[in-house]
Amino acid sequence: MVYILFDIGGTKTRIGVSFDGKRLGKVRVIPTPKTARKGIKIILDAAQELAAGEKIKAVAGGIAGSFDRRKSIIVGGGANIKGWMGVYLKEKFEKVFRVPTYLENDAALAGLGEAKFWAGKSKEIVAYITVSTGLGGAKIVNGKIDPHARGYEPSYEIVNAGAYRKSWDDTRLRTYLSGNGIKKRFHKDPALIKRRVIQNELARWLAVALNNVIVFWSPDIIVVGGSVMNIIPMSRVRAHLDKIYQRILPPPPIKKAALGDFGGLYGALIYLRQQRAKKDRL
Repeated sequence: MVYILFDIGGTKTRIGVSFDGKRLGKVRVIPTPKTARKGIKIILDAAQELAAGEKIKAVAGGIAGSFDRRKSIIVGGGANIKGWMGVYLKEKFEKVFRVPTYLENDAALAGLGEAKFWAGKSKEIVAYITVSTGLGGAKIVNGKIDPHARGYEPSYEIVNAGAYRKSWDDTRLRTYLSGNGIKKRFHKDPALIKRRVIQNELARWLAVALNNVIVFWSPDIIVVGGSVMNIIPMSRVRAHLDKIYQRILPPPPIKKAALGDFGGLYGALIYLRQQRAKKDRL
């Protein structure tokens, strides 16, 4: 029997397989489909190929946007996957795959993967922030996603209240730091930004965000991932944070994510094991 894992991001979707529930096997990467109906069908096709004739036992994965875990629907924040919003995803996946399906926010699963496998391993409280097409994050405590009533949405954090004009979006972190926000402000794909003055500005905004993460979550370590981090120098982030963060105790270590594009799949694998163990205890 095999387990299917997936990570549905704003731009790309990754589908993986585990033949033992402990290790990640082959992975397929595709552009994220515009609608849930099409996306679930494509994930099923890829899963059957990856399973290589073996029976699929369970499915687990993450999806971008504000995810209501109790209802298994995206209720907001998924600007790049509007066709997935309002759909009862757990119900749809289980109808198509005919096996138990476990869903969470994509950033939360990436944080779980980092906390259990790499950068945050052995730390009690891990704060994870991802800066990619969108901006997300989660708090991981003792190797589990910390319980939450409304999900974690650092992208909605107000970091520049003085910028308010006609919309509060002008004040939010995602406007200044997410891939979509950067593209809109500088009219350029973030990956093509080479000017140090812009990179330094992005590092400053990230430092502001991390300062708030520290004072609200009090983590042992902060792990930062996502494609936009390829253009943000961590040395500048630390330098800005040293100026912003003023406390008796020094700020926690800040590390770049180590699992790269597959962090969400590793997190899905851990989450699958945790949910199945929880079910077995009931």
